Amino acid sequence: MGEQENNKIGGSGNDNAMAVDEAGAGAAANKGKSLGAADPRLQAISDAIRVVPHFPKPGIMFNDITELLLRPGVFRDAVDMFVERYRGMGIAAAAGIEARGFIFGPAIALAIGAKFIPLRKPKKLPGEVFSESYVLEYGMDCLEMHVGAIEPGERVVVVDDLVATGGTLSAAIRLLERAGANVAECACLIGLPKFKDFYKLNGKPVYILVESRK
Repeated sequence: MGEQENNKIGGSGNDNAMAVDEAGAGAAANKGKSLGAADPRLQAISDAIRVVPHFPKPGIMFNDITELLLRPGVFRDAVDMFVERYRGMGIAAAAGIEARGFIFGPAIALAIGAKFIPLRKPKKLPGEVFSESYVLEYGMDCLEMHVGAIEPGERVVVVDDLVATGGTLSAAIRLLERAGANVAECACLIGLPKFKDFYKLNGKPVYILVESRK
């Protein structure tokens, strides 16, 4: 998961934010994709996310999901809400971004009858891989996936725990599309408010459950 470092106190992240395009005319169509504050599960999910200032370094507001994982009922509700959204959408694979995308992605994939594709940091996957580099605020990073993990045209949802600037998710989209995937959507537990209804990444919708708390 490469987004936490960009959720900065008093800042808007880095130039990766330029990868986020305002949906404009598509905003109205994208409205209503969130399950909305009326669902009582959302408040419990939000309450279970702890905000830790200045971690892992000064200026970072870190959204810690470990408390949510310690509450089985809340954890189940979060997974269920994603499953309710993606069941019946013809999703062939959930692609989880290392590392926290590995927490939610496999559970979602199993529940909807899809395969799980790990998108890993360099030199973690044996055999032939696709690689996609991307810019972070203080350097570069890279995601890799196995060649043959996806069949051309298969519908995929990209899963991570948080979206801030969108740089990591955008890299994941590019990686999957290079392999021939049809990326349907990005799914994140936590996001900045702007992602909820009005923004897309690389033209793909971003679905979040709860907004990041300052």
